[in-house]
Amino acid sequence: MTEHDITLTVNGTEHDLTVEARTLLAHALRDELGYTGTNIGCESSLCGACTVHLDGEAVKSCTALAVQADGAEIRTVEGLADGDELHAIQRAFQEEHGLQCGYCTPGMMMTSVELLKENPNPTREEIREGLEGNLCRCTGYQNIVNAVENAAESLRSGAVADGGTVADDPTADDPTTTDGGESK
Repeated sequence: MTEHDITLTVNGTEHDLTVEARTLLAHALRDELGYTGTNIGCESSLCGACTVHLDGEAVKSCTALAVQADGAEIRTVEGLADGDELHAIQRAFQEEHGLQCGYCTPGMMMTSVELLKENPNPTREEIREGLEGNLCRCTGYQNIVNAVENAAESLRSGAVADGGTVADDPTADDPTTTDGGESK
């Protein structure tokens, strides 16, 4: 099998690695680089547990080859928090108990972050539609929807746990948002 030297920037850290042409991005992240928050549930894009952000877009990493991501910026669930400071979606999943076994949670969170970037004020139906590519076998989805709604409210208010604003939050997807949730 042909091997390729690639560079992946994951959560701000550049990694050089050699992969076989057939290596899935999910396996490169988990097995080669140790980002085990990216879970592999189906390897056929049905469950969404492996969702990461690739150059700012949510993708199911079990359907992308690592060589396709060469030179890309990748954000995994481990990259949502800023040190000990949880991202709003992480806090909301914790507060609303938006998980049971937790296996689908990283993918749910990554999809939710993109959903809230595209639609900062989704209805409950829009949240359900936005998450329909992510499966959870343990919950009834109610607490997951509650968590996304909670995170949306938190992000709109501009609040972050340290008392600053979203504009001060380096993990926020829209750094131009200020107190009150209005763009500059």
